[in-house]
Amino acid sequence: MSVPFAYIGVILIWSTTPLAVQWSSAGGGFLFGVGSRMLLGVALALLLTALPGSGLLWSRRAVRAYLAAGLGIYGAMLSVYWSAQFIPSGWIAVIFGLTPVITGLMAARWLDGEALDGRRIAGMLLGLLGLAVIFGSGFSLHAEAWLGIAGVLLSALIHSASSVWVKHIRAELPAMVQTSGGLLVAAPLFLLTWIATGASLPTALPERAMGAIVYLALIGSVVGFSLFYYVLRHVQATKVALITLVTPVLSLLLGHLLNSEPLTLSVMLGTALIVAGLALFELNSPLQRLKLMLQRE
Repeated sequence: MSVPFAYIGVILIWSTTPLAVQWSSAGGGFLFGVGSRMLLGVALALLLTALPGSGLLWSRRAVRAYLAAGLGIYGAMLSVYWSAQFIPSGWIAVIFGLTPVITGLMAARWLDGEALDGRRIAGMLLGLLGLAVIFGSGFSLHAEAWLGIAGVLLSALIHSASSVWVKHIRAELPAMVQTSGGLLVAAPLFLLTWIATGASLPTALPERAMGAIVYLALIGSVVGFSLFYYVLRHVQATKVALITLVTPVLSLLLGHLLNSEPLTLSVMLGTALIVAGLALFELNSPLQRLKLMLQRE
């Protein structure tokens, strides 16, 4: 598979995921939405992994990679599903867009990433300014919007840590094997969370919620994670995080068009500041370096 094709695929899938997350939680609650997605996703992933006859690998390095991915999937997904109760779906992608900054800071420590210079510090400050603008807009939405913003920030932190950890382990696993192993770790954790909280199965589930769960399990989890780990294997962790330069804009538009979510001037301004800050943080010459990155095999 070509890296640019996989990279574009991750962008398209991640752009639709926030809206699907909100739809999947309607009628059954966020725990049912994320738990059913992961249980169905791991079953599909293990089936697909077994088809070529290879199955999972069980070396010590592989198990460590599964653990790093699975804990990241569990923590990040649980946080983002919980947060989706309080903020519009488009905001999830915008706030999650700060992952390149978080990933860059972690990579500088554990992956010999680029050191912080004036340009990168300026990009961080610009992104934080954009976050502050969106945070202020949240108070006009409702009093609990800050909970959703904080939850997505936590999700971004966990996701970044997991990505850097997987990259640091260097297990060099096939993408589908890495996905299956990660979901095999995460799925039981969601099931235990369901049992520990005493949640009950929904008596009725809207068709849109059911369709969103199936979409997230098959496309969001199996295909999306496989493409993500494939790209992560071939591209630097900080460059993988640049996917979030594009997804906020697409997610905001989808949320506005398909879910009637408000698209205020302050939200658009905050999004523009975050995207500009990320571009400044990661790219000296955005178009040239992005083109070189996508051509890398």
